Amino acid sequence: MTTGGQSDYVRIALPKGSLLSATACLLKETELEFNDYVQSTRAYRLESTRLPYLSAKIFQEKDIPIQVAIGNYDLGICSLDWIEELSAKYPSSALLKIADLEYAKGNLYLAASRYGNISSLQELSTGQNSWRIVTEYPNLAETMALNLRLRKFRIFPVWGAAEVYPPENADLALLWAKGESEIKAQGLIPLKAVLASNAFLIANQESWQTKNVSQLIAYFSQRLEMKVKPWLRIKSGMAKSSNSFRPDFSEDKVWLALPDGHQQSPTSEFLNKAGLKLQGYSEGKLSRRPRFNLDWINAKVIRPQDMPLQVANANFDLAITGKDWLLDHLCRFPSSPVTELADLGFGQVKIVAVVSQALPMANIEQLKQVQDSKMPPLRVASEYINIADKYLRDNHVSRYKLIPTWGASEAFLPEDADLLIENTQTGKTLAKHNLKIMDTIYQSTACLIGNKNSLESSSKKGRITSLVKIFRRAVESN
Repeated sequence: MTTGGQSDYVRIALPKGSLLSATACLLKETELEFNDYVQSTRAYRLESTRLPYLSAKIFQEKDIPIQVAIGNYDLGICSLDWIEELSAKYPSSALLKIADLEYAKGNLYLAASRYGNISSLQELSTGQNSWRIVTEYPNLAETMALNLRLRKFRIFPVWGAAEVYPPENADLALLWAKGESEIKAQGLIPLKAVLASNAFLIANQESWQTKNVSQLIAYFSQRLEMKVKPWLRIKSGMAKSSNSFRPDFSEDKVWLALPDGHQQSPTSEFLNKAGLKLQGYSEGKLSRRPRFNLDWINAKVIRPQDMPLQVANANFDLAITGKDWLLDHLCRFPSSPVTELADLGFGQVKIVAVVSQALPMANIEQLKQVQDSKMPPLRVASEYINIADKYLRDNHVSRYKLIPTWGASEAFLPEDADLLIENTQTGKTLAKHNLKIMDTIYQSTACLIGNKNSLESSSKKGRITSLVKIFRRAVESN
């Protein structure tokens, strides 16, 4: 491979999270090692330790097939489930599956709750119900439902924790697991293994045809043919949650959604101060269905991003989420019945507009001035796709392209996006990545949200009001 020009330069997208350790081991064994590609890294851009024409960038795994398909990266490593999720929607995308890397093996399973009314796959084809399917994989779920010839079905996309929604909020879940035992441990019945999945090496079709990547592929091929494969012995270090408590179908119970992830610890601390004791909501042992000391409250632990829509659909009476996700929801659904009931004060972040420090622009007006009809549309990356869209429209930016992301958004600037709409506490992390805040869009904290219709007409109105008062008293006492 020559290294004389930019056209010979090869870029590879590498995964964060559960695939990182095994991927790093594979790259080391294939002599394609990158410095700083470790779980504790704070870097996103990596240079090869021995090949001057090879560089890498670290992404959330779900973003990698998209980045490779649109040609921002020549090669990528991610799980087959996310490759097939993209291909199900865009079957003619410029994505090539190059090599099965053999690790991170698992399946996408269609599953039902052991406490629900479904125990076999045959019941789905004979039933007259409109089956509710919750999943992180909406495109694969639709394809699966059509292949199973389900008469009626509805797909509910979520950011994660699909296992906790059945049987109250969904009939079925399509989710990834290592095996059936893992599905059963979540209180679910595996009905069908829909897709066998493991890590794959992928390539952009144009890069495959125009760049000489054969030498890099040879490194992988030679090592994959060896009998000793140390990367296969690396286990995922990610903590697993449980979902073992029996559902409670009592209609008079108040349903409260609690956040997982970064907001879990401060939420647990706040609830303790409010006198609400929980079993199963500690950082070391997370149950998706923790139990309160008040027997008239039912709780589920879900992703904060999903809460406003879940409350709007009356799947929960109340939820603790961030004002940022409430705003993103209301930007998309201005007439939504979801409303803020209490500012809880913790989890403070700013939603900001961010650009590279190399750009001379100091604000959105200056950024607009450099745009002209000959320039390509402004590329805007964000997890807050609806906030980003409203911000650009409010500032009369006429030509832009939104790039949805699933985290690690600061990695996109400046190569793969021009503008980032992101959250930050201090801005220090952005500065470390040579980024600068151009505008502060919104100040966000954790908040209690509810459904206005439920608050006004629910038979549980008295209990909901009592719980809201408990939260407000806790805020006032801080």
